[in-house]
Amino acid sequence: MTTTDTGKRTIISEPQPDGAKALSDRLNWLRAGVLGANDGIVSVGATLVGVAAATPTVTPVLLAGIAAVVGGAISMALGEFVSVSSAADSQRSLISRVTELVLGDRAAANRRLVEGYREQGISESTAELIVADLSSEAAVRAHLHQDYGLDEDEVLNPGHAAYASAIAFLAGALLPLLTIILLPIAWRIPITIVAVIIALAVTGGLGAKLGGAPIRPAIGRVVVGGAIALVVTWGIGSLLGVVVG
Repeated sequence: MTTTDTGKRTIISEPQPDGAKALSDRLNWLRAGVLGANDGIVSVGATLVGVAAATPTVTPVLLAGIAAVVGGAISMALGEFVSVSSAADSQRSLISRVTELVLGDRAAANRRLVEGYREQGISESTAELIVADLSSEAAVRAHLHQDYGLDEDEVLNPGHAAYASAIAFLAGALLPLLTIILLPIAWRIPITIVAVIIALAVTGGLGAKLGGAPIRPAIGRVVVGGAIALVVTWGIGSLLGVVVG
């Protein structure tokens, strides 16, 4: 067990590999990327299948596809930026409150830290020695880590989140767009549907594996949901094609 101040956070836990946090961060971004790609596959695929069912002409399908890709990527980026910005604002507000507590009433802050360490199994005398040796900055980091599992260096970055979300959406959207544009008219809808289903199965399985969840149920959910979206838009497009035509 480590009870030393690293200069960045006070650690009262079993030692972890040096790359554990970095690996965790990469996995979180990868899971977010998988979800973004999944959205691109479903939304753009469903839009293209619906328009292709309404008209055999390539131009309307291409225009609809480009609009869906661009609009979807911007929407994903904006939504992620707003969401992560709100979360980051909350984190900064929390850090500010903890800092005010430590600087305004260090004795009360130290008592809370000692109580927290005692709950972890540290003796009161040892906990008091640890807390007394902390600088104000280290005390703030210790409070954030102990009470909220947060580090000042871990505040979320809205720009990174928006960029990653948009890129992931674009990557997923390219499959149905290229499939339905490049294939012959007679085959474009059925092959696009098959390609979308396969891609959803892959992303669903990958997302479940990264999150440590059962793979088969995850694949089943995304495949069924995607299939429903494709069937509904295909039906609407076919109906409108007949009515308009």
